[in-house]
Formats: sequence, C-alpha cells, structure tokens
Amino acid sequence: MKGSTVGKLVGGWLAVTVASILTGIFWIRPESTAGCQSPQFWKLAVLLALATASGFVFTYLLAKRWSERATRLERFAAALPMASEELPDEGPPELRDLSRAMKRMAEQVRRIVERSKLESSRRETVLAGMAEGVLAVDENLKVVFCNDAFAQAFSTRTPVTEGRALYEVVREPALRDILQLVVTSGESEKDQFRSPTADGRWFEAHALPLGDSPRRGALAVLHDVTDIQRQEQARKDFVANVSHELRTPLTAIRGYAETLLDGALEDKKINRKFVEVILAQAIRLNNIASDLLVLSELDANAPAASPDRISVREVVDSAINTVQSSAAMRGVRINRDRCSECVVTGYRFRLEQALVNLLDNAVKFNREQGEVTIECGYNGDDRVRISVADTGIGIPSEDLKRVFERFYRVDKARGRAAGGTGLGLPIVKEVVERMGGTVSVESHLGKGTRFTLTLQAATLQSA
Repeated sequence: MKGSTVGKLVGGWLAVTVASILTGIFWIRPESTAGCQSPQFWKLAVLLALATASGFVFTYLLAKRWSERATRLERFAAALPMASEELPDEGPPELRDLSRAMKRMAEQVRRIVERSKLESSRRETVLAGMAEGVLAVDENLKVVFCNDAFAQAFSTRTPVTEGRALYEVVREPALRDILQLVVTSGESEKDQFRSPTADGRWFEAHALPLGDSPRRGALAVLHDVTDIQRQEQARKDFVANVSHELRTPLTAIRGYAETLLDGALEDKKINRKFVEVILAQAIRLNNIASDLLVLSELDANAPAASPDRISVREVVDSAINTVQSSAAMRGVRINRDRCSECVVTGYRFRLEQALVNLLDNAVKFNREQGEVTIECGYNGDDRVRISVADTGIGIPSEDLKRVFERFYRVDKARGRAAGGTGLGLPIVKEVVERMGGTVSVESHLGKGTRFTLTLQAATLQSA
C-alpha cells in the first residue's frame, strides 16, 4: 500500500496509537512507581480520548478532501464532451491517476464527437444537395430525414420535423408500401410508381434497410423517371404512327397492283389511272422516308459544320422556286414583296428545308386563288423575324398546341389526301431550335394561318 491514501490512513492511525502508548507510559510512570493508581487511569483515559479525537479529525479532513476531488471529477464527467473545467494534478494518488485518465478520455471523446459531427454534416450536405429525393424513416414509419428534393417533388413544407408520421409528409400509398416491406423484411426493394400528388410524375424508388431489427428503419431514394417514361411512350407512339402511315400507302399500292395483275392491266381505260395511284402512293412513301431521315439526323445531334452567314431573302427565293409549280397548279399566288434584306447565322440547307415545309403547307391547305405572303426583316438589333401567312382554312384553337407533334394532323383525311406526312412542322421546329430560334403559330378558322420564325441575326464578327 506504499504511496496509497489507504496506506497513509492506516499509517497515520498506527502512528497516533504508538505515540499515544509511548506518551501514556512516560506520563503515568511516576505515579506507577509511587503506587498511585487512580490518576494513572484518568491520564490514560484522557490520552486515549485525545488520540481518538485526533484520528477522527485526521479522517474527516482526508475524507473532505476526497469528497471535493470526487465532486470535481463528477462535474467534469457530467459535462463531457464539452467539459471545460480543468483538473489539476494534485491530491491523493488515486484521484490524480483518475484525473489524468479522465482527461485522456475527455480528449478522445471530443475527437470522436467532432469526427461524428463532421461525418454527419457531410452526409446531410450530400443528401441535401442530391437531385434525387431522399427519405429516411424509423421502424414506425416516422420521418427521420427528408431532403429538399423530396419535399419539392411532393410539395411538402420544409424543413420537415423529425418524428412526423409518413402520411403527414406525403400521402403516397405506393411509397408507404415499399418502405413498410423493407422495414418488415429487412431486404432492399425497387419499384416504379406514378404519383398523383406530384403532378402525375413517375418515380423509381430504391429502398434500403437502416439498422437491425427490432428498430430497423428504411431509406428510400427516389429517381424522377418522368422524362424516361415520356420518351418511352413517345417511342411507342412513334413506332405505331410510322407503322400506320406506311401501311396506308403500302395497302393502296398492293391493292392496285393486284388488281392490275388480275386483268385490269389489259383495260386501257383504267390501267393508267391505277398506275398513277401507285406512283402517287410511292411518292408519298418516299416523302415519309425522307422526312424520317431528316428527323433522325436532327435527333442524332451529330456535330455539324460551323454556322454561316445566310441571306434570308436568297433562301426565301430558293424555297419559293421549289413550291412554285405546285402553287401554280392550285392557283395560289406567293407574295414576298415585304421581305427585306437581312442576314442570320445558321445552316442554309436546313433553313431552306424549314421554309419549303411551311410554304408547301401554306399552298396545300389554301383556298383556290388564295395567297401566301412571306415577310422577313430585322426585329430589333439582334433578331430576324420571318413569317409565312396563308389565306387558307385555318387551324382550330384546340389543335394549335399540337401542330408540332410528329404525325399529328388537324384534319387527318384532308392531310392524307393532300399528300402530307405529318412530319413537316416537327422538322420546322427542330431546325429552328437547332439554330437558336423559336417558332410560333397563330390561326383563325376560315381566315388563314401565320407561322413566325425568330432567328439570331448575324453579327459583324461572323463576317
């Protein structure tokens, strides 16, 4: 026990006892030799009382000192990990060793807590900055964490208080079923669902278990796959539309060809008419294939040559020459008197292609002895405006928003009769947007339609 407080206590009591005995012997020795017994006992009693009192005082002071040290250690431990009280290296050896050990422990606890806070802050920053919605729930499907992307997707007020029930944050049965399944089974789940509460958007939910049973929670990451679903639906619609558009002329070609082979070829009154129908349908097939090829090239986003300075009036004249013969056959007059000289930056071939499509539609769907007017000129300092207007049948207001959809026709029967493919206006829109411009349409039934292109004007530096 050398050096310990217990050893000191025992040694102190032993020293007091020995000192008391020796003092008593020397104190009562004169009376013992003189034969006086009574004073000896009184002196011995007083001596033992003093020794006992000294021992109690020594023990009290030592215990009080221990208590003060222990109280400081208790306050230090209670304040961890933010304890700021200093523990001096003094006092009994046991408490000094305990004080040093607690200081080391406090430093380790601080490092662990700081590291934990840093990691937690990093995780929250990463999750909060994710474009995907993230939601964490506990075993009772109460919200533990929810990032801004998730809250915005489901129009939930932020910040989302921890501990709220899931149905208070988002009323989506499909998501709740996925999370409940993960909490129950402890296995990851993946599913897609369409959410009416999120404007009908499609989400792919990937849910993972958090922790172990019986307090197992779940973490769900939601990927917005609305655009993918729309593209998939558009692809299906496109295939269906292409199949339908190809089937009509192919059926006509096959029917007339079989009729000719069955004997009509020898009938000079009708064989030429049948061959003309076959030729017209073959031309229509060729037009569809050409337009599909153009759209394919535009969708491919293949690297194109550098844009050039284009004289709009030259392109307009070239496009007019292309459709002039069909306009003359229908008695439609094309007027470009209001087309002034202006220059844009882009691709001449594509711009001419877009204008040919607009002029072709303006001629096809015009009235007899109608007119097509082309206007072009600067619209401010940096934009060029090109408009193509006709005096034709017009477009119903409910169809104006869909005229740029592929294969969409306002009047399907008349569109096919006119030889349209339903791809002309989508090509115009793609071409103009590739050149950094916009296209708009306005129409009145029975009065005509006007398409307006707005393109970037060429700058002097591009000369």
